[in-house]
Amino acid sequence: MLKFYYHPLSPIARRVWIALLEKEIPFEPVIVNLRDGEQLKPEFLSLNPFNHVPVLLDGELRILESLAILDYLEAQYPSPSLMPQEPTQIAKMRMVQMVTTNELLTKIPALLIASNDPKSNEATYKQIATALDFLTEQLGNSAYFGGDDLSLADITAGAALSLLVRLGVELKEHQAIAAWHKRIILRESWQQTKPDEDDFKTWKRWLSLVIKRRQQQMARA
Repeated sequence: MLKFYYHPLSPIARRVWIALLEKEIPFEPVIVNLRDGEQLKPEFLSLNPFNHVPVLLDGELRILESLAILDYLEAQYPSPSLMPQEPTQIAKMRMVQMVTTNELLTKIPALLIASNDPKSNEATYKQIATALDFLTEQLGNSAYFGGDDLSLADITAGAALSLLVRLGVELKEHQAIAAWHKRIILRESWQQTKPDEDDFKTWKRWLSLVIKRRQQQMARA
């Protein structure tokens, strides 16, 4: 049986969690307590020397990085498929995944910690709007990024957008994405992996503290 190392409040680990549920793949969940620093202990570092979740074990095979894990799950457990078959759709799926990872999730620190520079906040929301414009273009008139069926693009973008919305990002200027988001979060896999409000507030406080400490360390360097 697969062994899945994760933290339920990690948006990156949530992608893999959702995929496992959507594919109905049996797995053994292993929660890594990030607040207590379990990711820095030798036991976990032997699995991932970069000290972050998720990690997937399939027998002797160890896989790091969420996108690599998603690709492996699709190849190893092809039914139900979460991968479009047309080359153009595969390219779109990968673009959506990478834009979500590089252009949206990277804005979390700025959303969590209010900047003293209003122009800096304005720039952050402008960059988010640009990413949402791109996602709108990729979605087109389809129900999902892969067309009529859920794909890995929807899972990757959906896990991120659900978090950004809870952090105050509004989708009213991107109606197609807003409608897609409402459709996504009704799925059982999203409901099952959704953090409750208390856990979400705890995550925000913890991550804000981590970010502030890193900023202080950089300022002293």
